[in-house]
Amino acid sequence: MVTQLEQYKLELPSSIEEVSKVEALIDTLKEDLNLADEIYGNVIVALTEAVNNAIVHGNKLDPEKKTRIEVGRDDHSLIFIVSDEGQGFDYNNLPDPTAPENLTKPTGRGVFLMKNLADLVVFSNNGSTVELHFKL
Repeated sequence: MVTQLEQYKLELPSSIEEVSKVEALIDTLKEDLNLADEIYGNVIVALTEAVNNAIVHGNKLDPEKKTRIEVGRDDHSLIFIVSDEGQGFDYNNLPDPTAPENLTKPTGRGVFLMKNLADLVVFSNNGSTVELHFKL
């Protein structure tokens, strides 16, 4: 059963400047939950990518649209749920960022990083919600 950690919930306007609040949230979680450095490093990169994607690609930098971050915990994992108000995307059909033709592109690595840093990544709501699970 997942227990919501309500005190760590965030709702942000869709502006790049808001990402610093996510980093502050993760720093607080590290201290409060005594997260190991390896988990902390994976969480900060993966969650920042998820929030960045929600703000830029999901909500198209529209400050009227909100990006929401919820934090939960079960017996074995710390779980982050990031949702935006966008239309979603085809998360099953993304270009491979490690393919030679994509190596020099400035974007396109966010989902790849999330999948490689989190223990489980689950997309829902047509891709406008992503869950990131990190084993404790």
